[in-house]
Amino acid sequence: MNAFYNKQGIGDVLLVQLQTEKPEKTHTEMNGDVTLIKDGSGAIAGFNLFSASHYITFPETGTIDVSEQLVTELQNALEKNSVDYLLEVDLSPKFVVGYVASKEKHPNADKLNVSQVDVGSEKLQIVCGAPNVDAGQKVVVAKVGAVMPSGMIIKDAELRGVASSGMICSAKELALPDAPEEKGILVLNDENEIGSAFEVKA
Repeated sequence: MNAFYNKQGIGDVLLVQLQTEKPEKTHTEMNGDVTLIKDGSGAIAGFNLFSASHYITFPETGTIDVSEQLVTELQNALEKNSVDYLLEVDLSPKFVVGYVASKEKHPNADKLNVSQVDVGSEKLQIVCGAPNVDAGQKVVVAKVGAVMPSGMIIKDAELRGVASSGMICSAKELALPDAPEEKGILVLNDENEIGSAFEVKA
């Protein structure tokens, strides 16, 4: 689940995205302050919560941290507007410290590599084009569902025929201060714990 709020730009409306892929066809249903956005099969792809500040406590504009408190407040808002829907949300961090366990050349692209990256709870296969990625590094991984500071949402992908789940990030992509201009991933110090959260300011 991702949530966005821009009171100055669109008013007191919280936009909630429940599916990472944008449905080709959608239709809407209004229930009080809640407008449900459904895909072609009738599944709820997301919803807009109007008069959001009456229901939700949030201090800032932009991407909202998805927390247990936010999920509880959203669930209460749905119930108050007679929407019978249970939010099931993965609250695990989406930006984590990963360990590049192996790196191989992409079979169909000279400038891409295929890495197996340990993120603590699982091992992800990630296709990466950065020139400095190598086995044995600790890196920042944006997992599927992560929202980059640019607003891009990380999705499962297939790059030149090879599956990729997540992204190994550069300092620039993470919008870190004093990020170098040259291409290359951010390599972390070895003290960083594999699987621990990496805080990103969206």
